[in-house]
Amino acid sequence: MSQDTAVALPEGLPGVVVDWSADKQAFYVPWGKAMMWIFLLSDTFIFTCFLTGYMNVRYSTTVPWPNPSEIFALNIGGHSIPLILIAIMTFDLISSSGTMAMAVNFGYQRNRKKAALFMIFTALFGATFVGMQAFEWSKLILVEGVRPWGNPMGAAQFGSCFFMITGFHGFHVSVGVIYLSIVAFKVWRGDYESRGYEIVEIAGLYWHFVDLVWVFIFAFFYLW
Repeated sequence: MSQDTAVALPEGLPGVVVDWSADKQAFYVPWGKAMMWIFLLSDTFIFTCFLTGYMNVRYSTTVPWPNPSEIFALNIGGHSIPLILIAIMTFDLISSSGTMAMAVNFGYQRNRKKAALFMIFTALFGATFVGMQAFEWSKLILVEGVRPWGNPMGAAQFGSCFFMITGFHGFHVSVGVIYLSIVAFKVWRGDYESRGYEIVEIAGLYWHFVDLVWVFIFAFFYLW
């Protein structure tokens, strides 16, 4: 093909072709971050199956489903306040997302002490959440008589759905607390000084995912 009849390539396309045909990485994604995204994607499928199964049970059961506003109410000062504990738990996790974002920001600035400090704050928020969830479980089991295989207040599937979904999420929060505490200790000690603090961002991805999942649990299980 002569030079006069050659088809002109769009501007920028030759550079793309060179990048993709060269023996180099076209998009730089650290392995740690890529593996965390893959893990979170697989976890998304699991939580989606749990919530989809729960919604299917809600639609298919012929026995009345318990009213979450009544079951998850707390008696404070002689008044029954619906979902007050759940609201506090939600505020707790949302606050932990803020402290985790601060930790990532200080990690970018290579301020290891402040990054570690805000990771510890995040872990404390998470531990507080797990403590409140333990209180919620004990109230349902000891006071309300809810079991995974039965429920004296309505549909028997309520107990299995509740303990499965909240238990699996609570396990993720507990693992996250341990994970953040270990990373924070290593950051404070300066173990990542030479290679950077990308590990803080990776830990933040996990924590933000856990917080986001709770938003869906809160909306579908407690508000529906």
